[in-house]
Amino acid sequence: MTDAERRKQEREEARRAKKRIKELEKDLHRKEKALAETTALLVLRKKLNALWGEDSGEE
Repeated sequence: MTDAERRKQEREEARRAKKRIKELEKDLHRKEKALAETTALLVLRKKLNALWGEDSGEE
């Protein structure tokens, strides 16, 4: 393999790695948002239960 071919292959691998990192970061951001939403809903449920009594309508 020539130097030019090796450099081309390295650039391609770097491009694929960057794309994969971007995809993983996007997925992580989506999951962080979902976790924050779930946490907010649990806090609200706890506050409602404190106001209206435990197991408000849940069985």
